[in-house]
Amino acid sequence: MNRSCLHRLSNARIREAKILFRANEFSGAYYLAGYALECALKSCFAKTVKRHDFPDKDRHTKVFTHKINTLVELSKLENELARAKQAIPGFESSWTVAMKWNEEARYKHWSKEEAEALLDAIQRRTNGVLPWIKRHW
Repeated sequence: MNRSCLHRLSNARIREAKILFRANEFSGAYYLAGYALECALKSCFAKTVKRHDFPDKDRHTKVFTHKINTLVELSKLENELARAKQAIPGFESSWTVAMKWNEEARYKHWSKEEAEALLDAIQRRTNGVLPWIKRHW
């Protein structure tokens, strides 16, 4: 698994989420949209790994998580995130909606409105979470 694979996975998951949403499969759309974020942030983490450096075992072990905030920290994007919340109108509200996702979403039923809100928060061009992450991957 490398950054390019994670880019492709992130793009595939958001495409699949949109297809499921259009097919009225809102729970699946919600779940996969969150995985698009996870893959994108793991790509950001991969960017921080130096090719010939000996890995920090603790940091590299922690990346096998589904927690978005932990992935932001491991990707060293906390300062960029704080700046985006201040500088990009509407980004903080998109971030708040996206942070409601977790891997346990697969065990819940999500309404059309909930799935639509998450997809919108993630993919919106001007202040969506995924376009912001892609600036850093």
